[in-house]
Amino acid sequence: MSAIDALLPLIEGIRTETHPKAIQAKSRDFYWYSPVLKRKLDHITADLIVCPVSEDEVLRVLKACCGLNIPVTPRGAGTGNYGQAMPLAGGVVMDLRGLDAIKDIKDGSIICGAGALMGDLDTACRAKGQELRLHPSTKETATIGGFIAGGSGGVGSMRWGVLRDPGNILAVRVATMEDEPKIVTLTGRDVMQVHHAYGVNGIITEVEFALAPAVDWVEMLIAGSDWLALNDLADRMAHMDGLWIKELGTVQAPAPHKYYLRHRKFLTEDESVIVTMAAPNAVAWMETLSAEIGARIAYRSDQASAEDLRSLPHVHHLMWNHTTLRALRVEPAITYLQVGFPNPGRHDKIRKIAAMFSTDEVMGHNEFFRGDGSITCAGLTLVRFTTEARLWEIVKAHEDIGCATFSPHHYTVEEGGMKTTDPLHLDVKRRHDPKGLLNPGKMIGWEDPSFDYADHYAYPGMMPAPEPTE
Repeated sequence: MSAIDALLPLIEGIRTETHPKAIQAKSRDFYWYSPVLKRKLDHITADLIVCPVSEDEVLRVLKACCGLNIPVTPRGAGTGNYGQAMPLAGGVVMDLRGLDAIKDIKDGSIICGAGALMGDLDTACRAKGQELRLHPSTKETATIGGFIAGGSGGVGSMRWGVLRDPGNILAVRVATMEDEPKIVTLTGRDVMQVHHAYGVNGIITEVEFALAPAVDWVEMLIAGSDWLALNDLADRMAHMDGLWIKELGTVQAPAPHKYYLRHRKFLTEDESVIVTMAAPNAVAWMETLSAEIGARIAYRSDQASAEDLRSLPHVHHLMWNHTTLRALRVEPAITYLQVGFPNPGRHDKIRKIAAMFSTDEVMGHNEFFRGDGSITCAGLTLVRFTTEARLWEIVKAHEDIGCATFSPHHYTVEEGGMKTTDPLHLDVKRRHDPKGLLNPGKMIGWEDPSFDYADHYAYPGMMPAPEPTE
């Protein structure tokens, strides 16, 4: 008898999915944004999908799987981009979307199940005069637990910072994977024990998340022919504390006209854009500042026709990794990088990148946001992929001029960002998951403690894909 056959009677009454196509579909996220991950992970699949609807059911599954040494990979809606919800070691994928209850909306926070969709949460909060501080561009389809376990920031980060900034994630309830699993409540600084850890050291079941007063944001496209001037303008706007801005990013021509298909009618081929969501009291200033550099307001949602408001996507669907998604729909060869442009010399670095590469190969996409109290600029740069060797050359060129890079072409926690194991994450894993059965393969510090981070692109993976054949 297989371990899965032995598991099924132990979790009787909890919904499972056993059809091969359903299992394959829920063993996937948006890993295919990266041609490197697509090659490495295309063959990955779970053995069973389990769909609990309560904390008690989560604990039952974890206890049974722990006793049978079956790996468990938690999954929200699968909207992540790094393979973090893919079961490298097979076993069970735990679909947590059934934990979707909204338990309380208070003045300044919401308490809800980890499987609640962020769009539903935002709608519920707006009915009470509040809104989510932060959300990914996939707000309508992403779960809040997945956002906290795999994300770092998003729409709203221009005003409220990134997820790790104090005051955004207020509390989480986490299930451990032990012989006798338990629920642990983490508050304050302790939420960092599981934030951006891909579920390797505990399964988030409930969240208390910070809210802000609701604003009727004006969505705008500010278009201009000077890419560098638009980035300078966006940086100036970001530093103007009196301007209420929820989203602020730049995208280099020809990408906006080429990939923003439904907004194309507002743009010309040579125009780069600032994409922004601003409070009504900020719009006049932003219009004035734009005119000073010869840029124009190409689109304003508060002046849009009724037909445009019905048919056009919200501008948050043009930014963060939705920019990459829209490019991929037009050109399947597009992928992206994640690049930090640290100060001093941020604009000099952006200028050097623009001079170094043709827009036939590299197109800029920068997001401005707050982090640790300071304005930061990070690129989700579009790249027309040719070979892996060329991709790493482009990465190295960015690093050679002082940019930080965070690889979206690797699936481990460390290689995707930190470049080293977070000792807090590792310590919590030892306590919460002593057998190492939660999302195995995603934390180098657990799988290979002697790993040399000086060559952080070399990690071969726990289940390498077969080499491609002719």
